[in-house]
Amino acid sequence: MIRKILSTLLAGQKEEREAELYRNLIRHEAKIGGQLFGPVSKDGRREFFCLDEKTWIWHEEWVDNTGQRQIRTTRYDVRPNGLLKAQDGQYYQSVSPNEAARFLQAVRLYHQRVNDELYANV
Repeated sequence: MIRKILSTLLAGQKEEREAELYRNLIRHEAKIGGQLFGPVSKDGRREFFCLDEKTWIWHEEWVDNTGQRQIRTTRYDVRPNGLLKAQDGQYYQSVSPNEAARFLQAVRLYHQRVNDELYANV
């Protein structure tokens, strides 16, 4: 009985450690991705990362000229028939060919930088 309890507890701890490691890796990837597009202001935040095999997130926070904090989150959904995006919880819409090309360029650069800076020595 005690072995079963210990086994269950240890399995739960392992799952928690793996989940924490995954969250930390995503945070680090998001930070690297956010730097692809130039420096981030000291009062701002920018993240760009791959959430899963078909979903990409662009999140940016900044203070505008009036001192108001602005936040924008764009979710890109890669589908077999094209690239869709939704901003700040709105409906998905197709992106232009020009935006799709810029997105593809950003994804390639993201993979290169993340692999070089985070996973090169693994």
